[in-house]
Amino acid sequence: MSSLNKLARSLLESHFPSVLVEGEISNLATPASGHWYLTLKDAHSQLRCAMFRNRNMRLSFKPRNGLQVLI
Repeated sequence: MSSLNKLARSLLESHFPSVLVEGEISNLATPASGHWYLTLKDAHSQLRCAMFRNRNMRLSFKPRNGLQVLI
């Protein structure tokens, strides 16, 4: 499984070095670990996301369900 993840990461990063995605936050979970888990959705699809504690501490806003974001 780890070799598949490494291959997927390599392919994605080589073809999409920088990606911006716009959507609405839903299913936001903020467990005690400090990591955030959420679904980013638009009218046609959903993308499950994780934002790790060392990154989310730098945000200048608090995410919430229903908030439209560009990430």
